[in-house]
Amino acid sequence: MLLKELNRGKCKTYLLACERDRLAILIDPVRDHVDRYLAMLAYLNLKLQVVIDTHTHADHRTGCFELSDLTGATVLMHRNAPAPRVDRHVCDGDTLALGTLTLRFLDTPGHTPDGISIHVGDAVFTGDTLLIRGTGRADFFGGDAGLQYDSIVGKLFTLPEQTVVLPAHDYRGNTASTIGEERRLNPRLAGQTRDSYVALMANLQLPLPDRIQEVLQPNQTALDDDTLSFPTLAQLNEVRQIPARTLNDLLAQKAAPLVIDVREDSEFRGQLGHLPGANLIPLRMLASRAPELAVGKEAPIVVVCRSGVRSTTAAAILTGLGFEDVSNLKGGMLAWQDSGLPVEH
Repeated sequence: MLLKELNRGKCKTYLLACERDRLAILIDPVRDHVDRYLAMLAYLNLKLQVVIDTHTHADHRTGCFELSDLTGATVLMHRNAPAPRVDRHVCDGDTLALGTLTLRFLDTPGHTPDGISIHVGDAVFTGDTLLIRGTGRADFFGGDAGLQYDSIVGKLFTLPEQTVVLPAHDYRGNTASTIGEERRLNPRLAGQTRDSYVALMANLQLPLPDRIQEVLQPNQTALDDDTLSFPTLAQLNEVRQIPARTLNDLLAQKAAPLVIDVREDSEFRGQLGHLPGANLIPLRMLASRAPELAVGKEAPIVVVCRSGVRSTTAAAILTGLGFEDVSNLKGGMLAWQDSGLPVEH
């Protein structure tokens, strides 16, 4: 197994490769360093097979989509990842073969809903769930400190003590730790109960990352269009969320809301299907096509996407355009499917 950290900065990108078969994976690539990654792959005579984001990043643009375009590598993320251009979604316990290596994926939400960790050999890539002597913040949209505690204590801390911890970020100059060291020495976790950890995380009062919307929104949508005006975090937080079963009941009524699906056409007709009667308007076209909507601006509208993230953006955009009664399907098509509700393909 060949393992290298390529960025030498606060954001960590890991190159993992099977030396026998010369196959490689990049974990949490940063878009600004794509040329560096390609040069390293060429220098080591490695074929890039898969690119992985351990979660949707809020402090740097992902390099996954550009690397996939340039090399044909498969983009892999958790099932709850909101971005449309993910080729393979994984859940807890799924595995991936890389030559002689086997990667095992662990659901580790909390920092984000789509957080995964990757256990391979005697190492675990922990994303921003578990850091060296710290943990990732849990105050972003969809973050949950209680789930983060469960992910760390209930899953990561059950790995062998000597397992090397390789996080997606480090702000103190650390390079590696072990599960045993973090269990004993991590100040946010050692001696903490779940309740005390949740209270601790609620009182951190950390500043938001610089340019968060300029980074987070393109990572969530895979849209790279400088002409798009994304909503602010405050506008996103104001979007009304409607559960799947509540929406199903509303659709059975005479005055049913208009359903707008903002995914791409391939997703709309893909594995998850779409709500019966849904209107497809991809997010990238929504602002320009809003005048086409065959309802008045006071009529009820519900917006839908894969996981409820892109559609929250879409709902905020429509509200900003003057539509008065816009809601978002909470959890998106994933929640709709998990509830066993009807779909069309």
